[in-house]
Amino acid sequence: MTSPRELWSLFEPLHAVTYFTPQAAAAFEAAGLTGFWRRYFAGRAAALGPVGPGPVTAAFFGFAPAMVSRAMPSVWTRITPADAIAARTAGASAALTDLFDGLPASTVADAADLLAEAALSVDLPGRTLAAAHADLPWPGEPVARLWHAATILREHRGDGHVAALLVAGVDGCESLVWRVGLDGGRLREVTQPARGWTDDEWRAATDRLEKRGWLTADGVATAAGRAAYAEVEALTDRLAAGPWQRLGDRGVQVLTPLAERAWRVLPDDNPIPLRRASAG
Repeated sequence: MTSPRELWSLFEPLHAVTYFTPQAAAAFEAAGLTGFWRRYFAGRAAALGPVGPGPVTAAFFGFAPAMVSRAMPSVWTRITPADAIAARTAGASAALTDLFDGLPASTVADAADLLAEAALSVDLPGRTLAAAHADLPWPGEPVARLWHAATILREHRGDGHVAALLVAGVDGCESLVWRVGLDGGRLREVTQPARGWTDDEWRAATDRLEKRGWLTADGVATAAGRAAYAEVEALTDRLAAGPWQRLGDRGVQVLTPLAERAWRVLPDDNPIPLRRASAG
């Protein structure tokens, strides 16, 4: 049986083009919004309405409150939530359309149907971001529908991951320091600035996790820290499993060629963190 984690690695790339492609940036610029982080916060938070920093910090979890406050709520003076949703969908759809060039139309349509079926079956209580995106109108065009479904599913999984981290008793900064520690600290230079934490905040989080026995003083995960994080990931997988109970095995076959195309534009060391299957 295909695992929820394997399926996540196939539908997350389809969503992630919204962060890494020139088509996505151009769609926001055409709507009057410039700057990567303005696009990020406006695009991802727009389904919640014109919210301030509190709900965004809570729902996004890993971002430093100061970083969120620089964008929210002032970004809504530059673009409305409705326009941000439209620009985000248009940009992601344009990027995927270009990436899928040469694939049979039936391949994309089958994947859109599969992901839509999975997205329509998600459980929404306690899943704030998934529920907000599930409330949006469904696009009719297959590529846009595919992206919208992938977005609901990735936010559904993300909401569950936040719940799993809360069960483990960690905060937003600790969750990132812990995750970076699993890789020996190598990705700190990518992850820390992408989430806005200061060196002092990062050091304090490292100290707290060291006291729990999960990190060394140098920020490297201990055996106990790896075991505890494996429990978080296992709970995340269980919480994400529902939509795939009927569709999982078929999903690998349908989604793999599309995910391979999406990886052409995604950086290997990204802070999502999304990794190619060959990289584990």
